[in-house]
Amino acid sequence: MAAGAPRPPGAGSAATAAAGEAELRVMAASRLPPGALNLKQFLRRQQVLQLYRKILRAIREVPAEADRRYLKDWAREEFRRNKDATDEDAIRMMITQGNMQLQELQRTLKLAKS
Repeated sequence: MAAGAPRPPGAGSAATAAAGEAELRVMAASRLPPGALNLKQFLRRQQVLQLYRKILRAIREVPAEADRRYLKDWAREEFRRNKDATDEDAIRMMITQGNMQLQELQRTLKLAKS
């Protein structure tokens, strides 16, 4: 092949191809904002938000205004207090505890209605 002549596609060396792929991966990764969540973190965040919404919906069913206000403030404070948690095991445990507390509240409300 003559110097300066264009190479046909696929005529490069394996090292050149690997370098090009590595550059593409770096470019793709650099498009993400610095604080972006990975998939696992994103899904865990969705679980936490879903739990928070369920708790607030259950609290709306509490008949006494003062109790509703107290429970809403309690839930808000618990979630705020733990918002910076990063340990996966701790977060899973808190979600489990939150679900158990939600079930207890729902059972209590069901008994109060009957």
